[in-house]
Amino acid sequence: MKKYKISIIGGDGTGPEVVDETIKVLEHTKSKFNVEFDFVENDLGGDRYLKSGDLVTDLDIEQLGSSDSILLGAIGHPDVKPGILEQGILLKLRKEFDQYINLRPVVLYEGVETPLANKTPDDINFVVVRENTEGLYAGAGGYIHYGTDKEVATQESINTRSAIQRCIEYAFEFTSKNNRKKITLCAKTNVLTYAHDLWERVFYEVAEKYPDIETDYGHVDAVCMWMVKNPEWFDVIVTDNMFGDIITDLGAMIQGGMGIAAGGNINPNGVSMFEPIGGSAPKYTGKNVINPLACIAAASMMLDVLGEKEYANEIEKSIIKTAHNLDSLSAGKMGMSTTEVGDMVKEFILTNGE
Repeated sequence: MKKYKISIIGGDGTGPEVVDETIKVLEHTKSKFNVEFDFVENDLGGDRYLKSGDLVTDLDIEQLGSSDSILLGAIGHPDVKPGILEQGILLKLRKEFDQYINLRPVVLYEGVETPLANKTPDDINFVVVRENTEGLYAGAGGYIHYGTDKEVATQESINTRSAIQRCIEYAFEFTSKNNRKKITLCAKTNVLTYAHDLWERVFYEVAEKYPDIETDYGHVDAVCMWMVKNPEWFDVIVTDNMFGDIITDLGAMIQGGMGIAAGGNINPNGVSMFEPIGGSAPKYTGKNVINPLACIAAASMMLDVLGEKEYANEIEKSIIKTAHNLDSLSAGKMGMSTTEVGDMVKEFILTNGE
């Protein structure tokens, strides 16, 4: 029996609720797949910051770093200024554990509605590979003459060949191993003529090692238009940190909403972190109405990366069946409570979808 140590960060708002449902699903189904979990709680988040001023401490890094993986609920507190928790916790952990890939499947499940007319699950099935440590999120920049009428603010995009190369190589390897056929580089070479020239050059250098994979290029604005008009054109998209952040939120909408969208912050050789991408949704906190499917989907991604592919696939199949039984994927409009949705996923796994 394999045993995995999973660090749990419930976080803020509805994060603990969706994580609790995910743990429930895993605890009740693990024996079916001959797996054991050691769940270790961590209180990172807005409440702790407001009480102590602590963001990520050395003790947190030690505890999280000893895990096989991290499962995160949500970070974002209405009483904390935007940017403090995101920079001090989320970006800190991504950089500390060198989680240089953000992996976001954009898949429309059967029975889930998309706002795109006449599009089906056959049309919306692609993956975004986003560089996760550099670009505009690297933290380079500052102020001159702060607070005056001569104030200047700069925010620099940092792009190194080594980080770009490992991201693009990951994208090609992912494409090859998952029987996908095409990679699109999403950039803005006509304006970002230095940084994205480097992205384009590395992209086509790496592509030479994969002659069986088709390559394509799209400016980010065109990619956004095509995701709405012709999502079937995409198979795998590789892009930088900022553009990846933007197009994956668009991807969440065309796949049916934040209630189904999950992502992974991945270090292929280290500790990875998985999360629903919908945020903390504080107005729904404690009401037992938030949709937990995205967090459960994040656990499916986690198990896949850990090598438990059969377990991961069974969870995904059960999510699809559960989503088909909901009135809506929106919080408070599902027709079921948070706990009832978790129970349904669990039962579908245990009964093989019967």
